[in-house]
Amino acid sequence: MSMRKLLLLTLIFSLSIHLSQAQQDPIYAQYINNPMTINPAFTGLNNKFNASITYRNQWGGFDGNPTTFNFNSHISLLDNKIGTGLLILQDKIGNTQNTEVQATFAYKLKLDDNNTVSFGMQTGIINFQDNVGDVNPFDKTDDLFLQNTNVTRPNVGAGAILKNEKYLVGLSIPRLLNTVLDQGGQEFQLYDRHFYLFGAYVFYLNEHIRFKPSALLRGVSGSPASVDLNFNVSLNEKYAAGIFTRNFNTYGLQVQARLGDKLKFGYIFEVPTNNSVGISFTSHEVFLGLEIPTFNFHDRSLSNF
Repeated sequence: MSMRKLLLLTLIFSLSIHLSQAQQDPIYAQYINNPMTINPAFTGLNNKFNASITYRNQWGGFDGNPTTFNFNSHISLLDNKIGTGLLILQDKIGNTQNTEVQATFAYKLKLDDNNTVSFGMQTGIINFQDNVGDVNPFDKTDDLFLQNTNVTRPNVGAGAILKNEKYLVGLSIPRLLNTVLDQGGQEFQLYDRHFYLFGAYVFYLNEHIRFKPSALLRGVSGSPASVDLNFNVSLNEKYAAGIFTRNFNTYGLQVQARLGDKLKFGYIFEVPTNNSVGISFTSHEVFLGLEIPTFNFHDRSLSNF
């Protein structure tokens, strides 16, 4: 076995052990296409009915690599004063799996003709599973590897967003409850809460072309903060392409398109550098979304967000 493969095996094994002790949130590169994945305050914020799926395959080609599936749907109600929604998520890495079902709610307050602030909450359950049979630990007597983990815990989360047709700013903690597991007489931190701060701005270069930079700060106790920077150029509000980086050790290309007035499609291709896992293990993320104005008080125009 080459030294490179040995190092990668060690990395995945370390990630599996780390996630067995503290499950981490999944990564989304297309958060600005679908902010509800990380912030419940986006529920119904575009004043339409929405449904979307996102699939992410990270470090493809490597056994035990992270994969994430996310489905969410939300709608604006009561003359666009509130939003309600549903989020279903399954995240896998190595021998661990995290499945959750969340109901979301948002109250929207119109500050003036251009600005809206939304306060959101979500509540539901998260199921944590860890199959120790898929791991070959150095110390087989370690309490952490003596039995499988299958626990379900409640969750609540909260967020806020300030929205204008030119900008979007959000702050959220989608999973507020730290979770501790008692296993083999020892306590293990099963989940640490994460916080997210993101923002985007639209520059109108001319009648047809818009430039949309965005940034996401992701933080969790005990780990360095993670920063995503995205730069998109859109044409006629229908097509967009751009580049992004995560912590300047992963780089990618992204494309987005509106398929008619109701469907949105997005794709991201990521290449990690040797400061991450190396360029051999690329990542792919696909997004497909549906937007339909259902009630007479819904917005019929295309939105930047």
